[in-house]
Parts: sequence; structure tokens; C-alpha cells
Amino acid sequence: MAEQTVGDPRLFHRLVGTVQDARRDGNAESLAAAMLLGATLIALIWANSPWSQSYSEFWHTPLTISLGDMSLSMNLMHWVNDGLMTLFFFVVGLDVKREFTTGELTDRRRAMTPIIAAIAGLAVPAALFLLLNPSGEASSAWGVVISTDTAFLLGALALVGPACGARLRVFLLTLAVADDIGALAVIAVVYTDDLRLAPLGFAAIGLLAIAWLRRQGAWRGFGYAVVSVLTWLAFYESGVHPTLAGVMIALILPVYPPRRSEVERAAELTRAFRQSPNPEYARAARLGLDRAVSVNERLMRLHEPYTSFLIVPLFALANAGVTLSADTMRAAATSPVTWGIVVGLVAGKFIGIAGTSGLVERIRPGSLAPGLRPSWLAGGAALSGIGFTISLFIVDLALGDSALADEARIGVLAATVIATLLGWTIFAVDRRLHPESADANAQLLRPIDLDRDHVRGPADAPLTLVEYGDFECPFCSKATGSIRQVRDHFGDELRYVFRHLPLEEHHPSARYAAQAAEAAAAQGKFWEMHDTLFLNHEALAPDDIRTYAENLVLDVDRFDEDLRISRYAGRVDDDSIDAESSDVNGTPTFFIGVGVETPVRHRGHYDAATLIAQLEALRPAESRE
Repeated sequence: MAEQTVGDPRLFHRLVGTVQDARRDGNAESLAAAMLLGATLIALIWANSPWSQSYSEFWHTPLTISLGDMSLSMNLMHWVNDGLMTLFFFVVGLDVKREFTTGELTDRRRAMTPIIAAIAGLAVPAALFLLLNPSGEASSAWGVVISTDTAFLLGALALVGPACGARLRVFLLTLAVADDIGALAVIAVVYTDDLRLAPLGFAAIGLLAIAWLRRQGAWRGFGYAVVSVLTWLAFYESGVHPTLAGVMIALILPVYPPRRSEVERAAELTRAFRQSPNPEYARAARLGLDRAVSVNERLMRLHEPYTSFLIVPLFALANAGVTLSADTMRAAATSPVTWGIVVGLVAGKFIGIAGTSGLVERIRPGSLAPGLRPSWLAGGAALSGIGFTISLFIVDLALGDSALADEARIGVLAATVIATLLGWTIFAVDRRLHPESADANAQLLRPIDLDRDHVRGPADAPLTLVEYGDFECPFCSKATGSIRQVRDHFGDELRYVFRHLPLEEHHPSARYAAQAAEAAAAQGKFWEMHDTLFLNHEALAPDDIRTYAENLVLDVDRFDEDLRISRYAGRVDDDSIDAESSDVNGTPTFFIGVGVETPVRHRGHYDAATLIAQLEALRPAESRE
């Protein structure tokens, strides 16, 4: 068998396949964190083995790239830190841009509490560090304590966090994005010196060229790649840390939901290839599919496996190899730098995030998502003290003294261990105080909100029936007949509430249909679309749903645009997360209640007779007469 090289596309496809399998199983973050931890342990073992000298010699081996009279020379560690890590920061920038454009941060109201908590999680650790290191070279390392390692955070959360902690994960993801923005800004402003204006001018021209390519509608990656490499070189020569080139370029690149016209064009090209398979049609279909997806999302898919599973572990291998001799450990034990980092990351992140979130909730009740326990928030805040990747990165930027740098690295490693143990302890105590039982999630997690929920029947009806449903689910479709009989039986004594739970793994059109129902709701016709979708649950392709919108006399252009930009995706996701947090994993699932009491889960059959009997048992005695 021929030996595979690094450039062999089979390696990439295998890596992508591994990532996709891990994502499908919900293990991607755990796998990335495990590889990062493994690389860290290898670095520590290597640096403290009888071959420790080879560790330093290897990473300080010079590597020069020459082209004619021009050359670029760095040792291997700097090629990793300044070169490969540019791709890591590029992916971080792509993620930030996507979240602000089409993700969690598009709804500023939803994101406000984690953003405020992230700001406090940047400021409080820095302040605590500076209390212990107010002056001298050590004080410049305050940036080491500001950032949370997202990969380690999510991996640790998957291992030690609550089983039904979807709300906590969303909160921490939003916080991590805001945290990344703050850390990148600090690196750009604080850790840039020896500025050379001429190369910086060329770097600015490179960024303008990328903006021009975007304005011209360039959608293929090659043109962007050429300009990006030249821009990186200009940043390197300017004195600004070259990894920031990756961030700046990512923030310029376009991100947008697929345009309907381009999706239809891709479908036509694919259909032509199916009818007449040949190389020309294959290429046209492939390019058509690529063009329908934004550059941002295509580059995220291309580079994220490399950064998560190769570059970041390689960075840890190059930077975590601290010699843990008796002298080094004694120095670290009494070092203000080491203790400043430990206190800043562990105590500072915990106080800043948990304290600020609790304060915001007290000032503005309802700011935190329902079901997000204070103890879960405390556990997540503790895990946010895992700084690692960007912390080690800033150590290299902030401290020129090798002894201080080693003390700082020991502080980062110690903080990672302590923060993980603290988070595990908090979650373990929470599980003891709130043991899971068969009825642990029997009550409806999020109270009914008449301004938000879709309600049929009088708002003050004495009986309540809540359904979590999926428009493509045949059982939900059949249940609509049961619901109609239940409503006819109780009349104005019943209010019926519908919430979304699209089971995409089994029903690929369900989420799109749920967003279509919300787009119809924006035009005052939720229930009409609800009934139509259930009536046609086997025909929920985009063209079918567009026909239903036309039949309901909706503003179809507005309807199409709402679906194209996924305007109501967050609304659907909210319902799904509520369901997951309540351990609801099938459809239809019903909750029944009486008066102002919180509805409880209905277990068993959901035919009309059974639901009527259950509601009759709850019905006030005077209403039965």
C-alpha cells in the first residue's frame, strides 16, 4: 500500500468522517478535549523524561522557507504558534462572525446575560491577577487569565455536567464566543509592539483586497487564500502578531443563509448530472452546490477538523512541556505569577460569571433561561476557569523571561486541573441534592407565556393541554384528530398549547416545517399553517410548503425570506431545548394542568378518550355539574 502523505486527501476525508461520527454521537467536544489532554500529557512526560533535552532542541529547530532572495526563518515552536495557530484564530473568527450573523448572538436580548457574564469573566480575573502582580514584567501577563478554552470547557461539561444540561451548554457557548472576542481584542491591542508602519500598510491593503473580493461576489476559496497568505506575511513583518491576520480575514468573509435561487440552480445541475453522468456536469453540480453555501460555512467545515484535532493538540505538545523539577515546583509554589494565574482563572472566572449572572437575574427576573439552576450555572462558571490554549498562547507573548514563563505555564496547568475538579464537585453535589427520579422532569419546564406560546382557547381556561409535536411525525398527525375531539368536548374550558420538537434524526423536513409555521405566525396564520402541515405531513419539501403558503394567501416573498435567513430558528430551538431539558425525547408528548398550577406530563396513551378522562379527573367539581 502506498504511503499516505500529509497532503493526501484521503487523510482529510478520514478526519472529517471521524469528526462527523463524533458529532452525530454527541462526542465531538469530548474527543477534541481528550486529544488536547493527551497531547499535554505527552508534552509533560517528554519534557520530564531522560530525553528532556530533545524536547527543547526539537521545538527550537530552525525551519527556513526561501524563494529567491526572500526567506522566512523561525523555529518549529514559532511556526506552530505564529503560523499554524493563525488557522485556529481564523476558525475562531469565522465562528464569531457566524454567531453574530446567523447564530445565537443575532438575538441580542437572548444573549445579553451571557455577554455581560463574559465581560465580568474577563475583568474580574485580570483584576485579581494584578492585585498579586501589580508591577514589573509579571504584571504584563494579566491577559493569561482572561480567556476560557472552549474545547476543554465543552469536553469537561460533557463528562461531568448534568445529563439534561442543554440550556447550560447554550449559555456557555454564547459566553465562550463573547469571551473569545474579548481575548482577541486584548491580544491585538496589548500584545503588539515594535510596530512597523510600511508592512502594516501592506497588511491593510490585503484586508481591503479581501473586502473587495467579497464585494465582487467572489465565492471560491482560492482567491481568498492567495491574498490571505500575503496578508499574513505583511502582519508578520509589521510587528503585529500574525495570528490576528486570521481573525481579521475571518471577520471580513461573507456569511449568509443559502439563497433560494442558488439552491434551485444547484438542484437543477444535480438533476442534469443524474440524468447524464459526465465530468462536465459533475463539475458544474459540485460548483453549484458550493456556491449555494457561504464561504464562511465552507471554510469552517474545511478547517475545523484540522484545528480541533491536529493544530490545537500540536500547539499543546509544543507549549505545555514544562520541566517539573523540585526547584521549578518550589519556585512556582511561592511565585505571585503562578498564584495570580490560579486565583485569576479559578476564583476570578467563578466570581465574575456566576456572580454577575445571579445579579442580572435578580435585577431583571427571567433573564436566565428556565430550568437553568443556579448550581448548574455555578458549575459552568467553575469549568470556565479552564484557560489553557489561549492562556498558554499569551504566556509566550507576555513573558520573555523563561523562568517566569515556566511559572506561568505551571499556573495555567494547575488552574485547568483545579477548575475541572471544582466544576465536577459542584455538579456532584447538585446531583446529591437533586437526585434524578422517574418523575424528576414531570412538570412543564417553561411556564406558559401567552405573549409567546401558540394558544387555542381562552387564555384563562381552567384546563390546560400542552403538546410538544413534530410536523413530520405520523403519530402527531394522527393525534391532531384526538386533540380536536378533546377541544370539542371541553369547549371554552380548555386551552391548548403547541410547542415544537422537530426530531431531525428521523424526520429531515421537520425543522424546516416548524420554521415555516413560525413564519406564518408572523403573518397571523400559525394555526392555519399548523393544520395544513399536519394534514400533509408526508409532503413537507420546501416547494410543497411554499405552495401551502400561497394557498393561505401569505406574503410569499416575506415568507421565503424569513425561511432563507432562518429568522425563527431560535424560536424553534428554544422549544426543543426546553423539551430536551425536561427529558422529552419523543413526539407527541403532552402535559396537562388545571388552573394556575404547572402542567404535569401525561404518561400513557394519547387517544381522545384517555386525554378526556385525564382532564376530567383534574376538572374542578363545580365545572362537572
